[in-house]
Amino acid sequence: MKFLFIDLNLILIMAGVAVAALVMIGYAFFRPAENPEALERKRRLHLNQIGRITEGQVVELAEHRPEPSVERRALFRSNPPPRAGSQLRHLVSYSYAISGVTYHTAQDITGLEGQIRFERLVAGQPASVKYDPSNPVDSILVADDWSGLR
Repeated sequence: MKFLFIDLNLILIMAGVAVAALVMIGYAFFRPAENPEALERKRRLHLNQIGRITEGQVVELAEHRPEPSVERRALFRSNPPPRAGSQLRHLVSYSYAISGVTYHTAQDITGLEGQIRFERLVAGQPASVKYDPSNPVDSILVADDWSGLR
């Protein structure tokens, strides 16, 4: 009788672990994807809070239409929601140097037009860049309440 009780407890524990594993796998495959613009806003806010400022230079301002999204499903994620409309996207590419390493990157500034004077934005213009000290490749030129453009 004692062995039967131990076996029943073991079976219940194993069933509980199996159910928990199935729930976690189901969540990994079917959780809703985060909005790419919300993720970018979160990144900008984080960099604006913790970022250090260095001198940089605007390389180019480009406008482009977003490419049509292809319906595909990534492993462990559901499809991200499509970006709003087919409006022109504004990209500012810039460069900056930290500890002798030069970084060239770009930022999508669509939606941040209130922070920027496009008529004064030209290639070669000096700018302040905020970067993550622990990951200097992660940087911003413009945030929701800060602009490194002069």
